[in-house]
Amino acid sequence: MSGQSVWRQYVAGLGAIFLFIPTVHAAAEQQRNSDKPVIAVFDLTGELTEQPADESVLFLGTPAPSLREVVGRMKKAADDANVKAVVINCDGASFGLAQAEELREAMHKLRQAGKEVYAHSDSMMLGQYVLLSGASRLSVVPTGDLWITGLYGDQPYLRGLLDKLGVVPDILHCGAYKSAGEMFMRDGPSPEADQMTNWLLDSIYDTAIKQIADGRNVSAEKVRQWIDSGPYTAEKAKAAGLIDAVEHHDAFEAMLKHKYGSEVTFEKQYGAPKPPQLDVSNPFALVRTFAELMGGPKAATHNKPAVGVVYVDGMILLGKGEASLFGSSAAMSTDISRAIDQAARDDSIKAVVLRIDSPGGSAVASEIILGATQRLKEKKPLVVSMGDVAGSGGYYVTCAADTIFADDSTITASIGVVGGKFVTTDMWNKIGVTWKAYQRGAHAGLLSSDTDFTPEEHQRLQAWLDDIYGVFKGHVVAIRGDRLKKPIDELAGGRVFTGRQALDLGLVDKIGTLQDAIEFAAGKADLKDYDVRTVPEPRNILQRLMEQAGGDNDPNHLVTRGSLLDLAAPYLKDLDPQRVRAIRRALGQLQLMQKEGVILMMPPSLIQ
Repeated sequence: MSGQSVWRQYVAGLGAIFLFIPTVHAAAEQQRNSDKPVIAVFDLTGELTEQPADESVLFLGTPAPSLREVVGRMKKAADDANVKAVVINCDGASFGLAQAEELREAMHKLRQAGKEVYAHSDSMMLGQYVLLSGASRLSVVPTGDLWITGLYGDQPYLRGLLDKLGVVPDILHCGAYKSAGEMFMRDGPSPEADQMTNWLLDSIYDTAIKQIADGRNVSAEKVRQWIDSGPYTAEKAKAAGLIDAVEHHDAFEAMLKHKYGSEVTFEKQYGAPKPPQLDVSNPFALVRTFAELMGGPKAATHNKPAVGVVYVDGMILLGKGEASLFGSSAAMSTDISRAIDQAARDDSIKAVVLRIDSPGGSAVASEIILGATQRLKEKKPLVVSMGDVAGSGGYYVTCAADTIFADDSTITASIGVVGGKFVTTDMWNKIGVTWKAYQRGAHAGLLSSDTDFTPEEHQRLQAWLDDIYGVFKGHVVAIRGDRLKKPIDELAGGRVFTGRQALDLGLVDKIGTLQDAIEFAAGKADLKDYDVRTVPEPRNILQRLMEQAGGDNDPNHLVTRGSLLDLAAPYLKDLDPQRVRAIRRALGQLQLMQKEGVILMMPPSLIQ
């Protein structure tokens, strides 16, 4: 990139910062009087992430909140004597069922602390209702609707598409239940995959019903009747007992002011990081602030011991992630292993929690991350916390931890291996492109897209996959030992389980939230008064800008590039967005398999 381009990007970044200065200054003037009674408002609209964002991104607007941030803010509200009640809004929110479980637990602790939790909504699907049913009082606007009709998901199968394109999939796997490759090889599920999907949905559905029943203080059978009788208008939902009131938002606020007094203040970003307060009348102060940002992070002074949290968030890929204002959208092996090694070296960090939300990915990358956790475990306690998904490679990287936490709805295990390639010769022939291959060595073209595997190559590749599969099973047996309730071959084979099922089978140790895992890790290190630190600590905004301008990008990063789907059918994004996302995930797996030949990957999730 030219120096002129770097300068343009730098100036554009500063322009964005100056654009938001008036808003920052206005926000500073609106801080509440800490002595006044407060109703803390948690607006969960938008995506709920796992990994916390760099607070300096506040210059560009409000970043998406992380699960740990929201739970921490709820804990602060529970301990704050000025907070008289809590309001939760999740209209348009995007979160997983396991994340909903962790938020429900935080809501439960608020209520235990004597803080009533109120929820008001315009419309709800089942996932949002699972969360909001844990409120003390739940109301919906008069024109609202409740699509409480159960769980639905569909799995894409791309064999017909590949046939039309002239692409021949040639994929092997270890384990009859290892179904990640079926979407390319078949036009529907195998009997084993169908059986597995049903036991997963049964467990997830039962968990959702139990949470609703607990929240609304009714029987599980009553909840099943509610679901089978949906959808509902707001009035019908109230008559059936699903909600407590039908009211407009102004009436909802008036009810709260009547109950808690007219002096009560609604703090709509309770506990959220405050944007930096800049004095726009002093240009020297602005220059000093920008100089500090550009100067890089100051050496942190940590006066208290800490529990470090390292995130494995997204598809596990080999190498280093691209520089980005908002972080990486994949779990890159170099970045994560460096973070784990940093936590191992840092004497102020006394224990580490590895938080995983990943369907797996590269086998080599998974082994690199596991190696780093093994080195860390020699020095300090290591605990794993599973989020929505921790399967295949996402389970592989847990295999150094003595204690694994999962949520009931976590999707995990998938102990198995998939490998193969896609033959594209017929596709090229259809558009008039021909190729002439040259090779030296009998099997130099083993992973070539020119021809499918010969019988001997099939045998060689299967032996390679079997070796990796054996290592995977060996890691699980070595760490889980007598805790496994069945022989490993009856738990592996690609079988996928929920967190609740995995607990019963000995694949995880405890049902609990990220906060539970952090507190457990602190106990293992005999910590009473401690901080919780994300490792590595986020870089500031101008560092990220300069890294992007400097071209510090990894060409192997598959997730943030334009995909085949973007080129072939962009109009589908608005027509059928959920299925487009499923196909995009499938094509991401296709790219990874074609690049590496063998992957530790789950099939795309059915639940959108």
